[in-house]
Amino acid sequence: MLLLAVPAQGADRPVLVCFGDSITAGYGLQAGQGYADALQRDLDRQGYHYRVSNQGTSGATTKDAVAGLHSILLLHPEVVVVEFGGNDGLRGLPPDQTRRNLDQVLTTLEAAHIKVLLAGITLPPNYGQDYIRQFEQVFRDLAARHHAAFVPMIYKGFINTPGVIQPDGIHPTAKGSEIIADTLLPVLKPLLRKSEAKDK
Repeated sequence: MLLLAVPAQGADRPVLVCFGDSITAGYGLQAGQGYADALQRDLDRQGYHYRVSNQGTSGATTKDAVAGLHSILLLHPEVVVVEFGGNDGLRGLPPDQTRRNLDQVLTTLEAAHIKVLLAGITLPPNYGQDYIRQFEQVFRDLAARHHAAFVPMIYKGFINTPGVIQPDGIHPTAKGSEIIADTLLPVLKPLLRKSEAKDK
């Protein structure tokens, strides 16, 4: 199910899409507590007049990301945050498969002249060092190949911070979502227009 984080006013604002899995969708959270919602609030406070559209789907893999590209293009976004791969890793899928799918996502968005921020993630230690290393390398390689804005680890701000992960050990809490928005924003801002992106 696709969820929208849209302010009551400003439908004419340029669109920033958060395209991802359950982390983006706000799994386990109440309405308004996901990182896309936090990002909307941060952008509004800082004078970036964008409409954040939450296109997150719980359980989605990079294969689902490829399948959903058409619906993203129909939104005519200026910027897309791509947050996929975690479910591939948790299912133990071959990293090369994740690489091919994400490469197709980034290539398609680039061809449509859409700016991209790629968000990476890691896996629990029990997946083994070799697999985790190959998995993490996928994001680094693709960011370099596509010259994309890049956050290597979306949970970067979680280290030694209590109350940021739900009891399932995977999904962020409302507090964690705020930290994710804070992590993404400095990398995202160079992709945004400020003075020209005001409401009419």
